[in-house]
Amino acid sequence: MPPSNDERPFIRLAGITKSYGRGEDRIPIFSGLSLKIPRGDFVAIMGPSGSGKSTLLNIFAALDGVEAGHVSIDGSNLSAMKEGARARWRTETLGIVFQFYNLLPMLTAAENVELPLLLKPLTRRERRERVATVLGLVGLGERARHYPREMSGGQQQRVGIARAIVTDPSLLLCDEPTGDLDRRSADEVLEMLGLLNRDLGKTIVMVTHDPAAAKAAKRTLHLDKGEFRTDDGAGDR
Repeated sequence: MPPSNDERPFIRLAGITKSYGRGEDRIPIFSGLSLKIPRGDFVAIMGPSGSGKSTLLNIFAALDGVEAGHVSIDGSNLSAMKEGARARWRTETLGIVFQFYNLLPMLTAAENVELPLLLKPLTRRERRERVATVLGLVGLGERARHYPREMSGGQQQRVGIARAIVTDPSLLLCDEPTGDLDRRSADEVLEMLGLLNRDLGKTIVMVTHDPAAAKAAKRTLHLDKGEFRTDDGAGDR
């Protein structure tokens, strides 16, 4: 059963089970995994390859369902949603920052950032104003007309962050956001994520292999073989 409204965390996993098929066999990923993340938290998730990090991020993004258990985010019961409702939920609630930026090379920075807004009932002027605001927020207001090939990796990732926040989502999922960057660029991106969490109240879940990146978060959860190891309040297990 979902928790009561006055006790409901922003993200709640309750006893989830997830497995993948390999021929006639099932490969278990999670067996009864539980976790609570409060609104406004900044959580780093670390763990070896195969520990379930990517699967967990896909569950948070409503891209993967679960076989048993309860998944709720920001009051929405993802476990009970059909795919159409999940797609609408992603548009309204979620922003995603990818490791390799996922920018379209034939579009300018501003045009890349504008893409999520094309699904919104906004005028062209309203879209342009939002794009200008978020590009300014990430320090790239003067790069609006530049193409990805004309920007450094760190700048491209900041465009990716701007695209992720242009719809004002309540949740940011970051998949190895510094994995393709040099240390200086990585630190700039982490500083930007910290600002979004601290000043704008965004809840952030970041999967990373980088211990330096994990230190930028408020706490770190260690996932190993589909379970959280007890570390810095790793959550309810």
